[in-house]
Amino acid sequence: MASLASLIRPLVAPPKAMARKAALRDLAEAVKSADCSEIWSALTDAHADLASFTASVFAASPFLKDTALADISRWLEILAAPPAARFERILARVGELWRSGEEAILMAGLRHARAEVALLVGLADLGGVWSVEDVTRRLTEFADAAIDASASFLLADAAAAGALTLADPDAPCRDSGWIIIGMGKLGAAELNYSSDIDLIVLFDPERARVADRDEIGTFFVRLTRRLVKLLQERTGDGYVFRTDLRLRPDPGSTPLALSTPAAFQYYESSGQNWERAAMIKARPVGGDIAAGATFLGELTPFVWRKYLDFAAIADIHSIKRQIHDHRGHESVAIAGHNIKLGRGGIREIEFFVQTQQLIAGGRDPDLRGRSTIEMLDTLVAKGWIEPEAATDLARCYRLLRQVEHRLQMIADQQTHTLPADDDALDTVARLSGFRTVKAFSAALRAAMETVRDYYIRLFETAPPLSASIGSLVFTGDDEDPETVSTLGELGYTNPREVSRTVRGWHFGRYPAMRSAAARERLTEITPALLEAFATSDNADAAFNAFDRLLARLPAGVQLFALLSSNPGLLNLITLVMGTAPRLADIVTARPHVLDALLDPAFFGRLPDRATIATRLDAMLDDAAALEEVLDRIRIFGKEQAFLIGIRVIAGTVGARAAGFAYADLAELLLARLLDHVRAAFEASYGRVKDGRIALVAMGKLGGREMTAASDLDLLLLYDFDESEPASSGEKPLMGSQYFARLTQRLIAAISAPTAEGALYEVDFRLRPSGNAGPLATHIGAFKDYQTKSAWTWEHMALTRARPIAGDASLMHEASAVVAEVLAQPRAAKKIAADVLDMRALLESEKPAEGPWDLKQAPGGLIDIEFVAQYLQLVHGAAHPAILDTETETVLAAASRAGLLPPAEAEVLLPSLRLFQRLTQILRLSVGGAFSADAVPKGLLALLARAAELPDFATLDAHLRATEADVRAAFVRIIGKVPPKPRA
Repeated sequence: MASLASLIRPLVAPPKAMARKAALRDLAEAVKSADCSEIWSALTDAHADLASFTASVFAASPFLKDTALADISRWLEILAAPPAARFERILARVGELWRSGEEAILMAGLRHARAEVALLVGLADLGGVWSVEDVTRRLTEFADAAIDASASFLLADAAAAGALTLADPDAPCRDSGWIIIGMGKLGAAELNYSSDIDLIVLFDPERARVADRDEIGTFFVRLTRRLVKLLQERTGDGYVFRTDLRLRPDPGSTPLALSTPAAFQYYESSGQNWERAAMIKARPVGGDIAAGATFLGELTPFVWRKYLDFAAIADIHSIKRQIHDHRGHESVAIAGHNIKLGRGGIREIEFFVQTQQLIAGGRDPDLRGRSTIEMLDTLVAKGWIEPEAATDLARCYRLLRQVEHRLQMIADQQTHTLPADDDALDTVARLSGFRTVKAFSAALRAAMETVRDYYIRLFETAPPLSASIGSLVFTGDDEDPETVSTLGELGYTNPREVSRTVRGWHFGRYPAMRSAAARERLTEITPALLEAFATSDNADAAFNAFDRLLARLPAGVQLFALLSSNPGLLNLITLVMGTAPRLADIVTARPHVLDALLDPAFFGRLPDRATIATRLDAMLDDAAALEEVLDRIRIFGKEQAFLIGIRVIAGTVGARAAGFAYADLAELLLARLLDHVRAAFEASYGRVKDGRIALVAMGKLGGREMTAASDLDLLLLYDFDESEPASSGEKPLMGSQYFARLTQRLIAAISAPTAEGALYEVDFRLRPSGNAGPLATHIGAFKDYQTKSAWTWEHMALTRARPIAGDASLMHEASAVVAEVLAQPRAAKKIAADVLDMRALLESEKPAEGPWDLKQAPGGLIDIEFVAQYLQLVHGAAHPAILDTETETVLAAASRAGLLPPAEAEVLLPSLRLFQRLTQILRLSVGGAFSADAVPKGLLALLARAAELPDFATLDAHLRATEADVRAAFVRIIGKVPPKPRA
């Protein structure tokens, strides 16, 4: 049989010359130090493309490079062996690991095998040796083997302790009653390269021979916790699989392992359509396989209905529609696009198949398969889709899965989002075999647009809701009783008022409806409008918000035409009106902000800073007086913030990108305000000789982690020639007084309410000496204070300091002072004690209002930010690379530098991203404290979708568990928070 090295084709596009040269140099040094030069030379002499291929792979994938060079001999053996045979030997070795009876041996063996599989599969995939189906199948086979070995070990261990009796000690899983069901990609044998595994764990009390029958549930929960540990815990050897148990019935209130009777009762009484769709891919993957097959067989009536199940399809489709159907009119972006959940992505192909399976699978068992590709062929054979559709979708599916694998094998991360950065996108393109980002983007966009179009057409023939909801008559002065009844059935609590208002629309009572054309357009879309608002949790509130929008709209034809031709936009407006009152207020006050949504590229990449600056300058170009500048800046700022918020609600921009966008917007607005305020101030008071200022951002603005509701933490630093302290104007002021007064003017320009409202709330309390000190601070005094007098908490705040406007020379000096202060050596114990005191003080003075107080809650955002700031203060002197203002960048850099253990990074980074996603939405939707009982259900669904979880109950449970994990990590890294701070 041919070796892997002989089968590899040079499909990976070569990197830039310097990167290729560096990769080859590192490779040669590693091979030489491992005393394997002869073996490597023999391989490269025999296979001319191998060295170039390896350099291209190692330059693009730090993970594959590190994995290969961690064990040179293993890597060379993989290259020299037939790939299929090597893989089978790995599986055979894994299958015997449980027999050692030692947990440490099992864990180490599984992790070594995982690294070997990752390397073998990665090279076979990139080298074109294995197809997408081969890759996903073998990744799944390894997962099955790892789960089975772990389950066998745990059952044998329990039997040795006398906790249960095994039917067959040589095959512990057989007839054990412990059922491990694989879901999603694992169940379908379609695992991706760095995939999590989704499991549902059950036990059959009739089969399990547990010694203590009264504690059978506790026994299997304990066994399940150990299973997760064996697979997921990071050790010095790495990990095997991140494991997710949240697809079990009602995960917020059920134990990790359920009895089969309890599971049956749930599915029969409370099972939802999305769970039916999920169960299509369910497969017994470990434990008692026969019992698992029996359970799934008995669950067949729940999953597969004998009648054509069109009624459930709307519900299944809504899962996808809720993710992004309101973006139906956009063009597909590439940079920053989620190729799994985004428009035209992998999930859309899966939904295309699953919805048709659910319609017809009850009557036709041939349509109950788990494999996406196989089911496309079966749908053709059964006449449900055209052969061309199956061919196109299979081709697109394979391309998207290949790109997904390359995204993940760069750094062994479970990611589906294409980089927004051009250099990183170039790396993905080259790994995918494209020499340029342009060619890669064109191929990928064509595939995703093909998928999008098939998916949309699948639902085009479904009858619109308006055809079946009943009478909707709004002509004449009299109220139509059947219309009122229909509105009531739709969910409106005050249907008569709704009917009266709509009749008013048709009578042209608002300017937007004065023309006949506008009224005709409105008549066409009124049923769709009413139905869309009825899908929100508070139909009347959404309807009333839209009515306020119409009342302020100068003309309606264009908007009504747009809504008629783009139902997705109507869903988006409904979403805003029903769940995001901050955005709804902006829309009703300034309807023309909707103009931006006409651009198909709107939901692509956010406009860059230069583009926003050009637009702002054009807006301010002919503003005569300062008051006019203030109003125009407020109008511009609120409109741009609205457009960012729309993207957040629509899910087309991530939380981190939104934080950057809000911060970039604030910086531009502040820079222009400072210029205009300064010019007006100098017109009255003149200038101070050699006067310079630097506006320094702190807090969320400094860290570029802003939300729609963020206030601005600022400092103003200044310098001047102290030999001539008086200003030159008709009303001269002395130096310190001059800059303090200028700062007051700036604060007023930012926060004072004009006819257009306030721009931002401003906080200058982070200046030296807080409220007791002067508003503006001399650069020398600032340096002196920070170097000699500042408290630890002030240095923590300083980690986010970032000059954003003013005179370039002083901004540079301010940055240098901040860097110098943060690079001072510090005693770790003292910093830890001070950080813990600060955390205790906050918990005492600003106690969290529950787990949804995402900032203040123990294990919330503050804990993560404090960890980052602690690491910066303790290690910044030796590791300046971690001195950044953004929390995620700091934690990632600390992890790369070995300052943050991988296990802690695995907790903190995903938790930070989750908290930020939720916070962005909450700040758009809720004015005060969040209470799940007091907000629209649509907002709860929106939060669940943002977290990529099926429902709010699951999210709530996940959030609480996440906060517990974060607080535990905080304690391990810094220490336990005392009940109260030291005196």
